[in-house]
Amino acid sequence: MPFSKIFLGAGTALILASSAAYAETELTVYTSIEAVDLDRYKETFEKAHPDIKINWVRDSTGVMTAKLLAEKDNPQADVVWGVAATSLLLLKSEGMLEPYSPKNVEALDPRFVDGDKPPSWVGMDAYVAALCYNTVEAGKLGLTPPTSWKDLTKPEYKGHVVMPNPNSSGTGFLDVSAWLQTFGEEEAWSFMDALHENIAAYTHSGSKPCKMAASGETVIGVSFEFPGAKAKTSGAPIDIIFPSEGSGWEAEATAIIAGTANLEAAKTLVDWSISKEANEMYNVGYAVVAYPGVAKPIENLPDDVADKMIKNDFEWAANNRARILKEWQKRYDAKSEPKS
Repeated sequence: MPFSKIFLGAGTALILASSAAYAETELTVYTSIEAVDLDRYKETFEKAHPDIKINWVRDSTGVMTAKLLAEKDNPQADVVWGVAATSLLLLKSEGMLEPYSPKNVEALDPRFVDGDKPPSWVGMDAYVAALCYNTVEAGKLGLTPPTSWKDLTKPEYKGHVVMPNPNSSGTGFLDVSAWLQTFGEEEAWSFMDALHENIAAYTHSGSKPCKMAASGETVIGVSFEFPGAKAKTSGAPIDIIFPSEGSGWEAEATAIIAGTANLEAAKTLVDWSISKEANEMYNVGYAVVAYPGVAKPIENLPDDVADKMIKNDFEWAANNRARILKEWQKRYDAKSEPKS
């Protein structure tokens, strides 16, 4: 055989072997992570694992949960990364998650890990309920700042409160769930009836009420802590208030969808999602992360945000989710913003 053919044959084999070694596995990843964070998570993970490519499918928590449930018999996702733990517990109850104990999971705060062994989901960070209060607009109206959830029912706030719709927003659901757990069912629904009288609108985004308060569109935005800190750092005239009864919170969490054809790549992604490096990235947008000792102080937030979090029963919230949302919609949906 001529030398040139031998050389070409060997070269072709080398190219094919190289291509096989770097063949990409594409993972379809469903998420409710803030859109601004998706590119940097994808870039950092893919740099460490060039053989795996992330294809994001993003929507708000409520919409994403409904989408996953609708696809139960024909799953389209490989991994869910950054969706509320209560939503993942709902999927778990439907047998839709693949249990997996990621590498170094024992290093995480136990509050961020499913109680089963192996766990069906693992958390990454927490968003914590807070009020964004526009001091300038409040001053014009002669209002005084609230210090508790119950204060929001005062007549002076009528038409000056905006909060998220729990059917479409994870932040909205954590609020309602926390009130029910903190006050008890009867008192909580009475509180929400009174609060409804003061609500100007229910939004379909958890961060939007805070952004509205920051821009002066409303006085009080029921939201979560980080958008408030970000807006205040940017110069918005707002105070971030943690109500005295304690703040509801939700863990953003990750899980593998049962039946995925890309199980090994999915496990690799989940391993990375709980790593110290990943948690350091989460801390850019969240004051509370799953990996103890990683979180650094966030400008304009107190250092003890984690201490303001109520004892949250995720299992109860997940098991009662459908009932809670049905009742909430029946009572209050008339003030919801139109869906885009």
